[in-house]
Amino acid sequence: MSSKTLSSLLLAQNLFSPSYNHQRVTYLYPTNKFIPYKPQNGHKFFCLSNSNSDTRNEEVVIVGAGIAGLATALALHRLGIPSTVLEQSDSLRTGGTSLTLFKNGWRVLDVLGVGDELRSQFFEIQGLSIKSDEGKELRSFVFKDVDPSQEVRAVERGVLLRTLADELPPNSVHFSSKLAKIQTDQGTGETKLELTNGAKLSAKIVIGCDGIRSQLAQWMGFPEPKYAGHCAIRGMAVYNEGQPHQPQVSYIYGRGIRAGFVPVSPTKVYWFICYNRSSPGPKVSNPLEVKREALDLVKNWPSELLNTIDLTPEDTIIRSALGDRWLWPALTPPVSKGGVVLAGDAWHPMTPNLGQGGCCALEDAVVLAKKLSGAMRNGQGSIEDAMRSYGDERWTRVFPLTIRANFVGGLLQWENPLVCAVRNGFVIPKVAQIGPLLEHTNFACESL
Repeated sequence: MSSKTLSSLLLAQNLFSPSYNHQRVTYLYPTNKFIPYKPQNGHKFFCLSNSNSDTRNEEVVIVGAGIAGLATALALHRLGIPSTVLEQSDSLRTGGTSLTLFKNGWRVLDVLGVGDELRSQFFEIQGLSIKSDEGKELRSFVFKDVDPSQEVRAVERGVLLRTLADELPPNSVHFSSKLAKIQTDQGTGETKLELTNGAKLSAKIVIGCDGIRSQLAQWMGFPEPKYAGHCAIRGMAVYNEGQPHQPQVSYIYGRGIRAGFVPVSPTKVYWFICYNRSSPGPKVSNPLEVKREALDLVKNWPSELLNTIDLTPEDTIIRSALGDRWLWPALTPPVSKGGVVLAGDAWHPMTPNLGQGGCCALEDAVVLAKKLSGAMRNGQGSIEDAMRSYGDERWTRVFPLTIRANFVGGLLQWENPLVCAVRNGFVIPKVAQIGPLLEHTNFACESL
């Protein structure tokens, strides 16, 4: 093994370690059945139409009703600023599995006023265990031994979206509203949006939260996210009689493949498999086929993982190619253009290796909302200045995290048998520390 490879193994946990310091409800949804979003507080499945040729004028339009879009809308609402959220689907996209939220994400949810409601539905995760693909435990950590303020929970994405949406005023989210055309009005400086159904809007502020394949990011000149070299299969197992696992993240490392699972609630367990692949390959729409692929990838691995996959309803299983976008200064476009600004995955898609994609989207929401509120309500500079300030502040946070997540993923996906032997026999048992991998969760979320 080269000295360079060994050095990489030893220093991986410290690479890109940030030097900055940003300083009542019972879950009653059935455990094995998809529940469509039923709006509360007067929400309706409302969509814009082209019933007349007039252009609808809006102060703030948010494109995308995912985590970043709904959190930004709620942050603005808490600050007294209304917004219109456009979602191309005919309902909230509550599919998918879960996401891990660390203390930085929970601080934002507390500021938004929904933290305790979500806490009541999901286990607090105490630590993590790392095993080899043969089932041998290599190392374990307790989060609060390293950081007493740490809080980790795996949250169902659909429940998070429903909770955020239900805090918005009625008819804030407009479904079946797919963006077709974007342009800037040279006279007023406002942004003109046209939807596929012919409806037209004119907005002073447009916030792009339309995900990793963002139309707004493309319009602003951002490159497509780059494939990271590995794919992930995810699912949500259902234990109708109660799941047996301890409240910890269980990682299993193999050669060019890794897996993990974490309890979400008394009856649900989230799991994933991440494996190397030279190209993303064709999209597989048959979930049963994806489930078979998952079981085949780890067929000789510990039975607790195999049992978890076996107990997973096919309609919760997804496969996706992992990718990210690096925000190189002077090479990548700025976060804003005129009255248009990006947030969440639309701006900084990152691989999930640090569990920070959702957390950073939540952070974006409160920082951007406060900047815009200052410009709109308090006369603190222009809106475009506020957007630039948001970009400057968040870039120093998200760019190092994006690189670090990519690098950690690359190390964990090594296939070389000698490197993997050193990883499992020396680096993880003797050298690895969880502390440096939790430093990035230090985020001081100011009140709105």
